[in-house]
This record gives sequence, structure tokens and C-alpha cells, in this order.
Amino acid sequence: MRAWQRMLSGRRLDLLDPSPLDVEIEDIAHGLARVARWNGQTHGAHIFSVAQHTLLVETVMRVQSPRIDRRVRLAAMLHDAPEYVIGDMISPFKAVIGGSYKAVEKRLLSAIHIRFGLPAALPQELEDQIKSADRGAAYLEATHLAGFAEAEAKRLFGRDPKLPAAALRDYMIPWPAGKAEKQFLTRFRGLLE
Repeated sequence: MRAWQRMLSGRRLDLLDPSPLDVEIEDIAHGLARVARWNGQTHGAHIFSVAQHTLLVETVMRVQSPRIDRRVRLAAMLHDAPEYVIGDMISPFKAVIGGSYKAVEKRLLSAIHIRFGLPAALPQELEDQIKSADRGAAYLEATHLAGFAEAEAKRLFGRDPKLPAAALRDYMIPWPAGKAEKQFLTRFRGLLE
């Protein structure tokens, strides 16, 4: 049974035993720019992509912790990178299917981290910081794009991260896939420098 995915780069990524050598940032950017958050249930002419979401998470983290190391911001940006090959499943569905999805996701994320010079597993403190920024981004997406009332979003995702108005304008309109891909690659390269 085939357990690998062929990427546009020509790499074949094994889902059961992913090698960091088969991970390319261009494949990640291309895939994430075409994966819809919220199962596509968002306002706008385009999907709100996982690529745009990851950039929003990194922005929320930067606003919450302006002095945080750029490697941690890179880890925040890559927190959903496995979705370039396995897609984005909404949290309620992940809860239904259980640990199998999480195991595959964890192996892929470890390979991605190693490929880009991050530890295979992050310390819990950093995981918690990234999760906090992720929940802040989810709050904004829920209230601005997915039709949630503020009270419901606060109950499910926590508080509004209070981004500056310019950042809200930049991120709360879904981008075309090409723009999301380009922005993702530009930010990734900026964090590596």
C-alpha cells in the first residue's frame, strides 16, 4: 500500500516515516496556500488558507511577545505545516478520529522541524506560547471570517489578541492562493536570515 505523497518538487514524502530530506519549503508553501481553514466556511472571494493562518499566528505571537526569538516565531509559523500533505481537519473531527491523526501529524512536524534547524520536539513552554497565539488567531478568524459571535469565540478560543488595525486589515481578507504562497515564502526566508 502506498503511504507516500509525491510533491511538485519531485520529492516523495513518506507519511509513515517522513524524512527531513524530503521536505521542501516550496512544497509546504504551495500546499498550505491551497488548504482551507474552517472547511472553507469563511466569508470572502477566496478560501482563508492555512498559509495565511500561519502568518497570522506568527503576527499574533510577535505582538504578544515582541522580543521573542525569531526561531520560536519560525516554529509558530510552521506549527500547521504538516497540513500541506494531510490537509486541515477541524478540531471537532480530530477529536472524533482520535490519536492516529495526531501521530502522523507529530511525525511530519518533527521531520519539518529537523529540516529547518529546529528541535524535533519543542519544549512545552514554547508549545504553550504557540498554542496561545494559535488560539488568538482562531478568535480573530472566527469573529471576522467564520460568523461566530464574540461571546462564543471567547468561550471556544479565548480572548481577542488585540492586533493593530493595520494587521487586522492585512489578515482578515482572504488572499488568493498565489499571494498566500508568496507571502509565506517571503516571511519564512525573513525569519531564517
